[in-house]
Amino acid sequence: MRSWIKGGLAAIGMVLPLASAWAEPACGNTNPTATALGVSRTIEVDAATGPRFGGKKKEFEILEPGEVILTFDDGPIRAYTRPILNALDAHCTRATFFLVGKMAVSDPTMAKEYLKRGHTVGVHTWSHANLTHLTPLKARHEIELGTSAVAAALGQPPAPFFRFPYLAEPKSMIVHLHERHMATFNIDVDSKDYRFHDPEEVHHKVMHDLAMTGRGIILFHDIQASTARALPELLNDLKAHGYKIVHMIAKEPATTDPAFDDMAKRIISRKHLASAQDSMPRRALTWPTLVTPTDEKPDTKPQRPKQPPAEPEATPSAQPLGWLSKIFQ
Repeated sequence: MRSWIKGGLAAIGMVLPLASAWAEPACGNTNPTATALGVSRTIEVDAATGPRFGGKKKEFEILEPGEVILTFDDGPIRAYTRPILNALDAHCTRATFFLVGKMAVSDPTMAKEYLKRGHTVGVHTWSHANLTHLTPLKARHEIELGTSAVAAALGQPPAPFFRFPYLAEPKSMIVHLHERHMATFNIDVDSKDYRFHDPEEVHHKVMHDLAMTGRGIILFHDIQASTARALPELLNDLKAHGYKIVHMIAKEPATTDPAFDDMAKRIISRKHLASAQDSMPRRALTWPTLVTPTDEKPDTKPQRPKQPPAEPEATPSAQPLGWLSKIFQ
């Protein structure tokens, strides 16, 4: 058995116990039922060896036929993240969320909600830059500041799980993540939810691709209205077709770089974010506009993300969320 799996693979219906710092599942029982997906088994990953999961270049197959891992990138955006979490709760099932550092510190209350509901939280860089377009120094900056920012938003380190934006994996950063004892996650099924306004298209594509692959890591984005709308019926369909959910958790949390921890704290301080006691702030101050799931068309054309400066500026330019959704693909 691979060294990154602690204690083998959990039996059907069994969820391995988490360390006390991690939240207990919100619905209390993740066993599959007649109507709910639940969690078929949980895999605890020792990321010390820097394992890589999913995609054509995966090192090994961890899933049995009919098993899927639900993953979501780019959040949180509470207009869409909250209904997605509610849909997962309705099926007593679990997912892995890869947070963008900027988004996490924009709404730390919502970031903590992932953990409260029993999900795994990983890292998706600081600003969702394509790391293949950056120097190794700037790419490392994106990874480390993203990890520290997510940790600051959560109030504890995330799982040592990482996904490359655009699935663009520079070799130097694969080495860096290996040295930092972080597991990397690619995908097997892409919902393409950023391309579709119609939730039925997201639903159809996922089920079609799963029928072809038979199993795999599915990619969604919890900043997309199409996924927020599609997920309830899609989860019902996964259950109806006999698919089983596998939940990935970490043996140990990620470690952060103290220099980047300090940088993240300075950024949060400058932004004057809503306090953790405010459970429903109307908007996060980093992003001036939050839209509702009925807002489907962006007001402006998408723009490419800028190269990260030595330290991100305190106030990004005001852009509507439609623009943000388009670049986070």
